[in-house]
Amino acid sequence: MLLTLIAFVVALGLLIAIHEWGHYRMAVACGVKVLRFSVGFGKTIARFKPKYQRPGQDTEFVIGMLPLGGYVKMLDEREAPVDESERHLAFNTQPLKSRALIVAAGPAANLVLAVLLYALVNWIGVDEPRAILSPPVAGSLAAKAGLQGGDVVRRAAPAGDELEPVASFDSLRWMLTRGALDGQDLLIEVARADGRSREVMLPLSSLTSRDPDARLFRAIGIVAPLSRPVLGDVVAGGAAARAGLRQGDVVQRMGDTAIVDGQQLRELIRASGQSGRAAAAEWQVERAGRLLSLTVQPDVQHDKGQPVGRIGAYVGAMPEMVTVRQGPLDGLWSGAVRVWEVSTLSLKLLGRMLMGELSLKNLSGPIAIADYAGKSASQGLTYYLAFLAFISVSLGVLNLLPVPVLDGGHLMYYLWEAVTGRPVSGVWLERLQYVGMSVLLAMMAIAMVNDIAGRLG
Repeated sequence: MLLTLIAFVVALGLLIAIHEWGHYRMAVACGVKVLRFSVGFGKTIARFKPKYQRPGQDTEFVIGMLPLGGYVKMLDEREAPVDESERHLAFNTQPLKSRALIVAAGPAANLVLAVLLYALVNWIGVDEPRAILSPPVAGSLAAKAGLQGGDVVRRAAPAGDELEPVASFDSLRWMLTRGALDGQDLLIEVARADGRSREVMLPLSSLTSRDPDARLFRAIGIVAPLSRPVLGDVVAGGAAARAGLRQGDVVQRMGDTAIVDGQQLRELIRASGQSGRAAAAEWQVERAGRLLSLTVQPDVQHDKGQPVGRIGAYVGAMPEMVTVRQGPLDGLWSGAVRVWEVSTLSLKLLGRMLMGELSLKNLSGPIAIADYAGKSASQGLTYYLAFLAFISVSLGVLNLLPVPVLDGGHLMYYLWEAVTGRPVSGVWLERLQYVGMSVLLAMMAIAMVNDIAGRLG
């Protein structure tokens, strides 16, 4: 809990500070006087003024108690009277180009930070599962295409593009996500156990559901990398414990089915409860070099309203890992490409949610973000840096949306001013502010409901 709280506060504080720093630095560069730079709201817990600042600047830097936002307060005649001697330093007296640059600099700073964070992850390197497939889900696209457990994915690309190397299972999953959400088929090249290569087309465009959740990957059929079907922790009183199964047992057979992979075993256990009552089956397991036969009857539980089998044990060993690392230029370029891909994908998802083509359940709020922050921090530095990069992209993209009260809303006003030659009237500004606040509050409410539902479910 403490790690989650610290990781969440550090993430918010850093990303908000970078966002506001973008506004601040551009304002100073454009000759605007900045009165206050604040990270956080509420009661002030720290404040200071640098001894040396640019001529015309007298900025107070503040840290607020609530790290849920920040602001850069600039000299502006619309907020308070401005002395005639300083009128040239006021934000509202600046040329349209300067005002637009100052507003756009905040989101731009978040996107640049994300590029650097992704690049840093690429330079440090991260251990990821090797792209070796577990047996595909029965009836899925992968199963119908002829993919098999143990296939090693070497290269992949959207249909019509040149095949590119697949560094890890996570890279393959990202390609599958993009292809499924874009409705674009994916061509993959796999190496079989006998060394032969084969190209397989996955018709992702035929998917009926495109919500980026577990059901999507079950429909595709590529759920997890290959792993040994070994049992981990066994819950006391669960079906596994009652049957005499122990941690370290390697499952060879479940009934008449030969078991070769942990994901395959999880699928069979899950499917055993679909009828509402799981039948007992004879399991063959290897324990300390001996083969044992045990009768196992999974318990039936409900997952999102559907009956599924459970045995009360962790199933599957860690998959084979590979270290993914890149050089200075390749790592930086890959970071920029990833930011572009995440940005465009985020906009597509938001657009589909607005059109009603995608469930609003995909909106996440602070509870989910805090949970992700804690989990990524517990996994190691590179995972936390990747989490920060993703949230930084999301913050940058969100602020560029043409919603009043956001940076994108102000840029929308400036576009109107550039086209018509006159600023948006005060009456319309006030009306649009109410609209923008209503939209943001609605989004926050939906995200919070989703977070709470996710915790309860």
